[in-house]
Amino acid sequence: MTPDSIRAAGKVAAHAVAGIDRELLEELFDHTPDIAFFIKDADGRYTTVNHSLVERHGLQGKAEMIGRRPADVCAGSFGRIPTEQDAAVLRTGRPIVDHLELHWLLPHRPVWCLTTKLPLRDETGRICGLIGLSKDVRAPISPREIQPEIAAAILHLETNYAEPISPSRLARLARVPPARFGRVVKRIFGLTPVQLIAKTRIAAASLALRDTPRAVAEIAHACGFSDHSAFTRAFRAATGVTPTEFRQMHHPAQARGEPEAVRKATRRR
Repeated sequence: MTPDSIRAAGKVAAHAVAGIDRELLEELFDHTPDIAFFIKDADGRYTTVNHSLVERHGLQGKAEMIGRRPADVCAGSFGRIPTEQDAAVLRTGRPIVDHLELHWLLPHRPVWCLTTKLPLRDETGRICGLIGLSKDVRAPISPREIQPEIAAAILHLETNYAEPISPSRLARLARVPPARFGRVVKRIFGLTPVQLIAKTRIAAASLALRDTPRAVAEIAHACGFSDHSAFTRAFRAATGVTPTEFRQMHHPAQARGEPEAVRKATRRR
């Protein structure tokens, strides 16, 4: 996020005073199933939510969320991480814009989202809450619909994510200027090239953690991360849990009874 985008987001938030028509926004976002929409008060408690957010938590109605924080609705890191995010926005007034996250819909279906949270201010400029949304990351067009060189660069990323890969390298493979490559990736995936690289690697790591007994350090290297610590930081930033915690959630018995070499490796985080 650039300084200019931070200032722009802050300017928008400064004008989003407490008098906004919340009922109208709620009605609008009730018609957007690929977006989870919410407004929260100064203590981080839900005051307005849309149907999509309720369904993602496996709840029956909006009343089950109103007046509660994410940590009150979701157990463990899935509730703690967004609650900590909210507290930071409310405390500092610094917005979160297009943060790539891996969300888990009940019953444990992974969905990549871009999350934005902006502070709400009253007429005096005091922070009185926040407004935000998480939009599902979906490809609106097939790579087959774009020029072959760009499709080949994206395919290269999907099959060679263990290698050192940068947006500029992908642009060279696509034989287009970096700026144009970035625009095309944004149009296809709704992501920047940096976000696409991170998403590809974390998705591959998630499958390996779920479906194989390989050591966490081995998976980190195989998915293009420089070291175990860097992998853990990136994985936790995207999913809200560490690689070890992710594995335990999906295979608790395996995590308890896995080979000694795997247990030792997964404890080093």
